[in-house]
Amino acid sequence: MISRRQFMNGATAAGVAGSLGLRPELAAAEPPPETPKLSLFENPILCLTPQYVAEDLLRGEGFTDVRYVNYPRETRTWAPDVLVSGDVDVSFSFAPTNVLRLDAGMPIVMLAGTHNGCVELFGGVGVKSTRDLKGKTVAVTEMRSDQHIFTSMFVAHVGLDPQRDINWIVRPFDQSVSLLASGGIDAVMTGPPFSDEMRAKRIGHVLVNTTTDKPWSQHVCCMVTASQEFVRRYPVATKRALRAILKAVDLCAREPAKGAQALTDKRLASRYDNALRTVKEMQYGRWREYDPEASVRFYSLWLRDVGMIKSAPQKIIAQGTDWRFLNELKKELKA
Repeated sequence: MISRRQFMNGATAAGVAGSLGLRPELAAAEPPPETPKLSLFENPILCLTPQYVAEDLLRGEGFTDVRYVNYPRETRTWAPDVLVSGDVDVSFSFAPTNVLRLDAGMPIVMLAGTHNGCVELFGGVGVKSTRDLKGKTVAVTEMRSDQHIFTSMFVAHVGLDPQRDINWIVRPFDQSVSLLASGGIDAVMTGPPFSDEMRAKRIGHVLVNTTTDKPWSQHVCCMVTASQEFVRRYPVATKRALRAILKAVDLCAREPAKGAQALTDKRLASRYDNALRTVKEMQYGRWREYDPEASVRFYSLWLRDVGMIKSAPQKIIAQGTDWRFLNELKKELKA
């Protein structure tokens, strides 16, 4: 006999699917997921919003035990590394960071793109453009981190050598923001909600915004990523999880208030109005338009040019992408 909780979860998922013009009977015709458990990454970066909106949809896909693993309370490992630590099954993760990890042999796989930007590079006094960072100091939380990877590509794009022309220093993020405000460093990369807080406090100014600035805005910056072992063992669960997440991405695009509410409910955003503005600014709902493989190739070429990876783009694509679920879902979710 179906429980009230199961009925309500199913009704909620069906209602959301119906509001998007989707066909829940397609999922019902598939076998159930090989595992009822699914863990996802939770952190303060607001571009992960669709993962939180997806909770009821995931339950509707047959995941009766959906868990969000919080950074830093429950894990000290960031995505995509958290996928192979065993703590998390599926997560959004930066495409260029995935490329770097794949080049190093990490067994992860990219399944779909989600949106094209959320990263911003902030410059300090006297830095009018990215080119002005030659000989200047840039803070990162650690070398080969998201901050180091993106900033290296940004400076290389304007003709600088990130290894020779930038003075990199490693500092905690909060300290980096204070240093930028006081003139102790010249630039730092971040994303919402921290970028919103910096603007509110008038700390620095934006040099690069991947949501609006070409060529970065023309490519997917975040991917739905899983461990290769999870996809191999649980292909049905993988497709069902991806379907729920992509539905949630569409939902955030069409009804950003739901995304903002999810963020405030989880206390990942201190103010609803700020969360709503951020979700509205994200280019959600355009995952069908972008070619995620072209984005993987794009970032692979840049990272090879700056000396961060040795692998050719095609090798990265062959070992670290699996678009079969995405290709099926593009047809199924053609609403």
